[in-house]
Amino acid sequence: MQQDLTRVLQEHVQQAIRIKQGVKITGGNSKNFLSCLDRDDLVPLDISGHRGIIKYDSRELVLTARAGTTLADIEAVLAQSGQMLPFEPPHFGAAATLGGTVACNLSGPRRAYAGAARDFILGTRIINGRAEVLRFGGEVMKNVAGYDVSRLMAGAMGTLGAVLEVSIKVLPRAAASATVVHARSAQQALQDMNTWAGRPYPISASCYHDGRLYVRLEGAGSSVTAAARQLGGELLGDADQFWYDLREHRHEFFSSARTLWRLTVKSTAPLLDDAAGWMFEWAGARRWTTTEIAASRIRDYAASCGGHAMQFRHADASVEIHHPLAQGLEHLHQRLKLAFDPERIFNPGCLYRGL
Repeated sequence: MQQDLTRVLQEHVQQAIRIKQGVKITGGNSKNFLSCLDRDDLVPLDISGHRGIIKYDSRELVLTARAGTTLADIEAVLAQSGQMLPFEPPHFGAAATLGGTVACNLSGPRRAYAGAARDFILGTRIINGRAEVLRFGGEVMKNVAGYDVSRLMAGAMGTLGAVLEVSIKVLPRAAASATVVHARSAQQALQDMNTWAGRPYPISASCYHDGRLYVRLEGAGSSVTAAARQLGGELLGDADQFWYDLREHRHEFFSSARTLWRLTVKSTAPLLDDAAGWMFEWAGARRWTTTEIAASRIRDYAASCGGHAMQFRHADASVEIHHPLAQGLEHLHQRLKLAFDPERIFNPGCLYRGL
């Protein structure tokens, strides 16, 4: 049946190529707010029915699933074996799919300490802009010559093709977890997060907001207990709920009606103005803000700190959602788009308006 659905999707793409009709890849629609797509002339290419876990080897720590498989279903199966998706992806809705997560390269609080979504992708199967079904990578971690095309799909926002299947590395859940909380100024918090990240503490997440620094410790029970004692601070009750709310943007910080900016910068980057209206994660490398600072100033600041800034929610339609590309990078993006999708039918304008 799933083979039949693959053929149906392939036929839809073939038809789109023949009539030069743009298509919008859809799944759980939980991350539409991340897309620049606001056009009515695009035909949906719905992959939500292309779902199910194809193979799961808990001993080899590898799972292969179709792109329409929900994260909830995957996480439920992994939990039965005491395992997890290492990059702790946000769902932003019950219908969130594996394909959408990979397309957006979304990672949660654990990302700075375990790796990003793309770091755990072993292989993919896609339909490209020639209606060809292609497979890249495999189901094992190994060094190969050439470019890792599978990981190129992570963060491409569906502009290079429709992801059909993903093979992904999973990891065991930690035996113990504890979260310690310290009262800190923003500058002190940044210094502490970076200092502690360079020491052998089993840190799996960090967050600073409104004068409080939260640090999650995970690992063997003895190491978590020892690290919590050394770091000091107050133990946070119901810590799982705190990190869940942070991951899913249910924390009160994200309730503002203002534009939400996500900055990725060097963890040691200086503060922009004061810390009011800011939240820091990933030892300071990810910074959220709802301040009413001009888009140009935020992006200039991010670039000066070796990073980039994205309008994450409530975006100003006159400003690109994603950070503008340097000329050389834009040219590279255009060449990749042409190689994978020569008729430019997949999610045109989703990542950048001119792509």
